[in-house]
Amino acid sequence: MAQKTSDAAAIIEALGGPGNVVSLTHCATRLRFQLRDGSGVDKNAVERIPVVMGAVPQTGDRYQVVIGGAVATVYNDIMALPQMAEAGAGGDDRPTDAEVKAAARAGGIRGRFNWVDSFFEFLSDSFRPIIGVLLGASLFITFMALMSTLHVIGNWSSGEAQLTPGWAFINLCWRCVFYFLPLMVAYNAAKKVDADPWIGFSVMAVLLLPGFFSADNSLLASAHVSHILGQDIHIVRAFGLPLTIFDYGSQVFPPLLMAGVLGPLYKLFKRIIPDNLQLIFVPFLCMLVMIPLTAFVLGPIGVYAGAGLSTALKAVNDLSPFIFCLLIPLLYPFMVPLGLHWPLNAVMLLNISTIGYDYIQGPMGAWNFACFGASAAVLAISIRDRDAEMRQTATGAVVAGLLGGISEPSLYGIHLRFKRIYPRMLIGCVVGGLIQGIGGGVVTHAFVFTSLLTIPAFSNIPLYAISVGAAFITAFIAVFLSDYRTPEQKAETKEHQARERAEHEVKRIGHEARRTEHGAGRAAAPAPAKTALEPGAVTRVLSPLAGRVIPLDQVPDPVFSAGTVGKGVGIEPTGTTVVAPGDGTIVVAQATGHAFGIKLDNGIELLIHVGIDTVNLEGRGFEVKVAKGDRVRTGDPLVTFDPKVITEAGYSLVTPVLVTNGRRFAEVTRLAEGGVNPGDAIFETKAKPPKEPRPAAG
Repeated sequence: MAQKTSDAAAIIEALGGPGNVVSLTHCATRLRFQLRDGSGVDKNAVERIPVVMGAVPQTGDRYQVVIGGAVATVYNDIMALPQMAEAGAGGDDRPTDAEVKAAARAGGIRGRFNWVDSFFEFLSDSFRPIIGVLLGASLFITFMALMSTLHVIGNWSSGEAQLTPGWAFINLCWRCVFYFLPLMVAYNAAKKVDADPWIGFSVMAVLLLPGFFSADNSLLASAHVSHILGQDIHIVRAFGLPLTIFDYGSQVFPPLLMAGVLGPLYKLFKRIIPDNLQLIFVPFLCMLVMIPLTAFVLGPIGVYAGAGLSTALKAVNDLSPFIFCLLIPLLYPFMVPLGLHWPLNAVMLLNISTIGYDYIQGPMGAWNFACFGASAAVLAISIRDRDAEMRQTATGAVVAGLLGGISEPSLYGIHLRFKRIYPRMLIGCVVGGLIQGIGGGVVTHAFVFTSLLTIPAFSNIPLYAISVGAAFITAFIAVFLSDYRTPEQKAETKEHQARERAEHEVKRIGHEARRTEHGAGRAAAPAPAKTALEPGAVTRVLSPLAGRVIPLDQVPDPVFSAGTVGKGVGIEPTGTTVVAPGDGTIVVAQATGHAFGIKLDNGIELLIHVGIDTVNLEGRGFEVKVAKGDRVRTGDPLVTFDPKVITEAGYSLVTPVLVTNGRRFAEVTRLAEGGVNPGDAIFETKAKPPKEPRPAAG
């Protein structure tokens, strides 16, 4: 838990601190930040945080951080941070949430058509909170489909299926989610438009009452039946107006339309009704208007709109299943990042509730598995190249995809960051869709997430399995053979890895040097007096090599220049031999020759690091003269090095000389400027003054 809390704090810090966070929400895989100023956020710094799979800057200072399946935990960790207690608060000079959102819309990527951005954000936010239960229901569906395939049960997907009580109960575990889906969507959509979500829930609940649509309903007894867009529509006269009686279970277009109207109506009533009367009259008036409006107008419009879109897609599929099976996998890679896939998801649900099956999810599976195959190739490359950061990102993306059918970690964590992936992934989409099209396509009788676990839910299991397997393998091979990075990105990755190894090595050496208090005493000679540690003592430290002294803050490495390892100076070498700057014991001697820790007899502990990032040379150009535990005298050689090898490899020759037990001293002061030779004083230490005696008890 401590590590997760550290990651949470690191995310907030990388985004500019809690004062830069206006609001934070999350979806199934991503943290979604609204920042005050997103221009200064270092995307690479965010992505280097271990728990982060990827970062996605957006317009209007919105920022998405891809986490994967642990997003809820990380969200809770962030919200539990003490510094987040005041996040989003501020004086009058700071913009309100409404102002920030208005500014975001004004700067939308679609320019003056930015309302499209808002529409798809409304659409996706109406579904995102219920992805978890939809995924859970899809696993119930897969189990029932598998039992049917094994002939354990009969037709599980039909509402008229004859199942034993036990199997009928299990069947209800998934059917309940989709039957009451309109209520869940109504709640989320109403909340998204800043209306009371329970009002939206209640309005939609009227249309799902058993008394509204059932065989013994008195309304149906006098209904006129019309066949519209492939559906039987019952219409009765109520108060002289036509009332459409329809089974709204699993419908998602009507609650979306209802919420779109409820939002401005709710705000209108909130504005015109006095505050002390709003609790009673705002919900009442909203329900008074919205229930009949939804039943008589919005509900039927939603049903007809969904049916029209479904009919159009079905016409394409009926005309040429082959073309349809190619079209869907090629469209989805571009629709999902923009959120344009949500209407098709709604059509899938409508297909299942009206015609009893869906024909879109099969081709969609070809795209999903091509997506997961590309991520698996990135994972394999990261393992080969020992790229720990990408390995973590790709592992989460592949697991989320193959087991959950969720593509967002792959898209936002990897694919949209490396543009070479998309054309190669599309090859997998084409192969998977081609196989399905040649085989005549597949259907499913329930809504599922296309993962490994849900393969049994499709009608032609062998055809579907072969097609998605081919899509996965094709995308994997295409990405693996050509790599997902440009040559420049590969060089940047190697440089970053080398930098990380060097920083880790520096910190490890410094830590080891500071832990020598016990180990150095095992030397053969008796321990000398630690004169430099005597209270108030001032001691000069000599240069270990010839060169030019520079202040520590000019050393070209932030770990050194910030004093993280210790205080001291940097030396730009003119010589090629490093010598002992005093009598003492070698406590750290790297086999690569780039770093030495010396505990001087006077009590000062020094770290001499020859060059910057030279650990990556793995000893090339260095000839080590001492080993750990050796006793040395002033001027004894420690290592000789070849400056040409270091510079040709692109590394700096600057050699930090640092005091690693600096907490024992009150001051470490630089003495030398410019050129020095071995034995010249370069800085001095001043020990802490003696402790004042405690006053005697009175």
